[in-house]
Order: sequence, then structure tokens, then C-alpha cells
Amino acid sequence: MDAQVETATRELSYAQAIQEAMAIAMERDERVFLMGEDIGVYGGAFQVTGDLVERFGPERVMDTPISELGGAGVAVGAAVTGMRPIFEFQFSDFATLAMEQIVNQAAKMRYMLGGAVSVPVVMRFPAGSGTGAAAQHSQSLEAWLGHVPGLKVIQPSTPHDVKGMLLAAIEDPDPVMIYEHKLLYKMKGEVPEGYYTVPIGKAAVRREGADLTIVATSIMVHKSLDAAKQLAEEGIDVEVIDLRSIRPMYRQTIIDSVCKTSRLMCVYEGVKTLGVGAEISAMIAESEAFDYLDAPVVRLGGAETPIPYNPELEKATVPQVDGIVKAARDLVTGAR
Repeated sequence: MDAQVETATRELSYAQAIQEAMAIAMERDERVFLMGEDIGVYGGAFQVTGDLVERFGPERVMDTPISELGGAGVAVGAAVTGMRPIFEFQFSDFATLAMEQIVNQAAKMRYMLGGAVSVPVVMRFPAGSGTGAAAQHSQSLEAWLGHVPGLKVIQPSTPHDVKGMLLAAIEDPDPVMIYEHKLLYKMKGEVPEGYYTVPIGKAAVRREGADLTIVATSIMVHKSLDAAKQLAEEGIDVEVIDLRSIRPMYRQTIIDSVCKTSRLMCVYEGVKTLGVGAEISAMIAESEAFDYLDAPVVRLGGAETPIPYNPELEKATVPQVDGIVKAARDLVTGAR
């Protein structure tokens, strides 16, 4: 466990783990409060905040007007004055309406003021496809914010990690953007009771293997693990790394794995071009692991198109288990 306190575990959903983390943080620190559209009585667009408004009151679980730019600005301002706001976007796509506050204010204030202030704001982004929400509500834009110095960008893939990483984010002195895949909200897993943190900036090896390294993010970690099980039946031994943190990105885990397996595939839902996999590929090319490669790095990312509404077309625009299996098999066997 990455945590400070060993406690009993029980099964929670990803959404329940987020809610529990926020409740623990609010109980521990009066400066922590929540902001967002419909997070109060309605409980949030994806019912993640639940009954927190009843437990902590409307002054700490604040419904905001339909203005992402305004809400983000209030959150950033509150953080600068010493509060610990958690701002929820209804959909990660709506970050586009608040980029001024995220990119030009939150990310730069500490630098521009010579370290005299910090901006301990957490912004939560329900992200990704699979809900039939179409082109403007289904994107994976984490690479956009991962490009910005001053921001930390994380993608927890399990209930355990989302609770621990959210608690770590709340305590962090810098702005942390947390991308939560919408299809993960109902996924259940073992989660320790009480307080613990999972450090930001550390990758996790979810499955050890010898023939191929797959570095995956968010829900693609689970699809890659499913693919690895199928490939094992063919005698192909896949190592699966959960990146967890886009910025900062922990490189050594990936480098060590590639030096062992001599092959690398990056699997992520965001559009392939200029995505997370491009950064990982470049990092390997610039490291000692490059000399160990027996084949070119493969990137398996989203299609070069807006997300369609049609369910079958929607699935076709992002990597699925069958596609991961085929790409991995071709990479290992040299069939590319």
C-alpha cells in the first residue's frame, strides 16, 4: 500500500471512494470545500458528491452558476487566499470554457509571484467515452493540461488509487487536475478505511511480464489487463504499467520495464496524435531503453475524429480489448 496508515479494507465503487475521500478531507480540514454545478441537492452530474451537502451544509458544498470560467476563477481565488477548494466540472470537455483560469492563472501564479503564493486547488473532470454523450461530452483531453507547466495531472484507474490520490491532491500546494473516467464510477474494488494517500507521480506495475510492456492510462489499464490474459493463453507474457500520473510522469518504471521486455506499446483513449503515448515514446527514444528495443514503439490511441453518438461507432473510435490483443500480438511476432 502507498498509504501512511494500514487499515481494514472493504469494497467500494470508484464513485464511493471519491466521495469518501472528500468527506475525510472535509472532516480533517475546515479549509476544504466543494464547488460545482448541481453538486448539492442533486448530488452531482454522476452522483459522486451524493449526500455531502446534507452532511456538511451548503456553505461547504456549493452549487455554482452555469459558468465554468466563473466557478474556476472563484476556486483559484479561494486557493490563493488559503482555502482548499475542490471544483467539479460536469464533464471534462467543459474545461475548455475555463482554460484562462486553469492555464493562465492557476498554473502560473506561484511562478509569477516568485513563490510567494501557492494555488492548492483540485479540479475534478469526469472524462472519456462510452456513455453515448457524443462529441462535446466524451473527450479525453488530459494531454492538453499535461502540456502546461505548473499543473499536476492524474488519472487514477482503481477505487483504491482514486481515494488515495485525491487525498494527496487536496494536500498538494499546487493545482491538481484529476481525470475520472465515467465508466469507472461503478467499478468496485478493495479500498482501505480511513485516511491514506497514494503519491502523485508514481506509476504502478499491474501485471509483470517478459515479452512486451504496455503502458496504459485510466480505463485502458483494465482493457490492457484483459488483453494480457488472452495473450497469456497464446504464450505471450505482457507487463502492464498503470501510468496513473500524466504530469509529473514517472519515467524510471517504464524505462526499467522496456529494458526487460524490449518492446513497448502505449494504450490511451485520447486522440493518438500528440497524445500521452507520444510523450512516452519520445521519452524512451531519449533514454537508455532505446538500445534495448527489438521493434518500434506502438501507439494505440483514439481515432482522429470527434466521438460519435452511435454506440458501435463510439466503440470504434477508442481502443478495445480485441484491438489491443491484435496490436500486441503483431508487435511481439513481428507481423506489423
